Amino acid sequence: MNDPERLLALSYAAVAARPAVAALFALDDTLGRILRTTREPVVGQMRLTWWFEALERLDGGAAPAEPVLQALAAEALPRGVSGARLAGMIDAWEALLDGDRPDDSVMTTYAQRGVILFGAAGTVLGAAPGDPVAPAGRGWALADLARHASDATVATRARGLAAGPLAAATGARWSRPARTLGALAHLARMDLAVPLGAPIRPASPARVWRLLRHRLTGG
Repeated sequence: MNDPERLLALSYAAVAARPAVAALFALDDTLGRILRTTREPVVGQMRLTWWFEALERLDGGAAPAEPVLQALAAEALPRGVSGARLAGMIDAWEALLDGDRPDDSVMTTYAQRGVILFGAAGTVLGAAPGDPVAPAGRGWALADLARHASDATVATRARGLAAGPLAAATGARWSRPARTLGALAHLARMDLAVPLGAPIRPASPARVWRLLRHRLTGG
């Protein structure tokens, strides 16, 4: 996890929960790399299927000699997150495999990536029932798609779909344990405020100040 803003957000979590949250986001990063580095959909499908099966097997035995899976087994599973739950992220990432321009339906399926990831992180962190974890995860995933899409039409539509969930997530007051996720939602919403094609300046004073305000107030 080399993103300085994500590291700052992670620092808001209780020390005991940080390794588990880091492992969850490392899984998401790994799945994302599969799509970015795979040119043939069939090969990508095979790689994602391996991860799906490996995640499901975590619930019944020892993790294979793969660092991300071992970290999940050691840190996330003891804190109430099952491998089967995380395997649901595979279906979300698979939605982008066919290489065609994704429509709203595909993007909605893909956004479950963030819902599952943030939901699992919320379990680890001890999020309160009123924390808008699902909208935050949905909006964060769509904003991430918009940020990395090479097709301007896809990026524009993803930004549009992200706006509502992120407005809901950033308009709420988060419980102290879950403010890591609230911070990530604020970052994603600030990404949407940057004009399409313009560079995002991570860790700028304005962005860091917004995260620090969230840490103090939850809003």
